[in-house]
Amino acid sequence: MTKVECPDCKTFNRVPITASGMPRCAKCHTNLPWLADVRTAEFDRVISSSAMPILVDLWAPWCGPCQAVGPILEHIAHQRAGSLRVVKINVDHEPDVSASLGVQGIPTMVLFNRGVEVGRQVGAIPAHRIDAWIDASV
Repeated sequence: MTKVECPDCKTFNRVPITASGMPRCAKCHTNLPWLADVRTAEFDRVISSSAMPILVDLWAPWCGPCQAVGPILEHIAHQRAGSLRVVKINVDHEPDVSASLGVQGIPTMVLFNRGVEVGRQVGAIPAHRIDAWIDASV
């Protein structure tokens, strides 16, 4: 379960990590941005249960480029509320996920649609290029 603040009414909503549908605010029904830290045990269920595309950000707190990409992905999660989920995986805490995805460098962004990998981007890139990559991949 993750808590998501509604961008309109500022109400905090509890959203299950493995929710399959589009999260909406319980108070005002606005589409909620879906940005969550996911653990290894939840990863497969999160990816396979989502009807929306999921952008997985594999990062580490000591990685400068990862720190630069983080706020961009948060902004994209807000912009694309209701049409994209953003999942953050700390590779130091969840090494099994990065190993299973064959990640060799960070930041790595992997885009999934209906449980299938449809795109991969290694390295930090500006917001407009991330947006274009998402649009071209989904």
